[in-house]
Amino acid sequence: MASQLIAGQLRSSRSPRFETILPSSFNSKIIADEIIASRPDVALISGVLQDSSFAGYSVLRVIQPLNLPTRPILLLEDCEHDLVIDAFRSGARGVFSRAESSERLSKCIHTVYKGQIWISTREMEYILDELVTTRPFRIVDAQGYSLLSKREEEVVALVADGLTNRQISEQLKLSEHTVKNYLFKVFEKLGISTRVELVLYALSQSRRRDPVIDPVRILQQARRQSATLPLVARRIGT
Repeated sequence: MASQLIAGQLRSSRSPRFETILPSSFNSKIIADEIIASRPDVALISGVLQDSSFAGYSVLRVIQPLNLPTRPILLLEDCEHDLVIDAFRSGARGVFSRAESSERLSKCIHTVYKGQIWISTREMEYILDELVTTRPFRIVDAQGYSLLSKREEEVVALVADGLTNRQISEQLKLSEHTVKNYLFKVFEKLGISTRVELVLYALSQSRRRDPVIDPVRILQQARRQSATLPLVARRIGT
């Protein structure tokens, strides 16, 4: 019902005008499949879908490596720090809070359609802080062997999909205590301490092509990105 209301509001917009398409169902697989098939100019994706509270991120991660012309916007209940960071890490071109008006949503969609980024000053500060504080992850040891076991990698993948410890235990047929132990070992191996850092690690792995991450190259990229972000902010008037 909420999606139908949003679609109706967008159709009634006179400047700019929108042609809207609603998916046949609101789970991550069907939405990703329909985006891939129809290739809309802009995809407004809810963070919360039928299959999980973070399923919208799964949609973003599916379409991100496909280089589609579609520019995704993630619709969030609340634009909290971790949710915003994960959205842009997953390929979003903008984030929008459900608390904002339909007029702002029209402007957001039109801005992203023109190739710009939709982000507030507060959310820009989140990204800049993350670029400064995020450390490069060491993925392999000195001999080039993976630091994570197959089971640990499975746990990491499910954490990245937004599953809780209980949901992970049910899917992998493990106790919650065992899942916590796996996470503790993963944190120690990767030198991290939070689930957010773990999600960022998983996303970097999904995009990585080289067999070994070069920490110097990552730091240089982060510095280049941090230098261009203020220009993007000025460009869209945030």
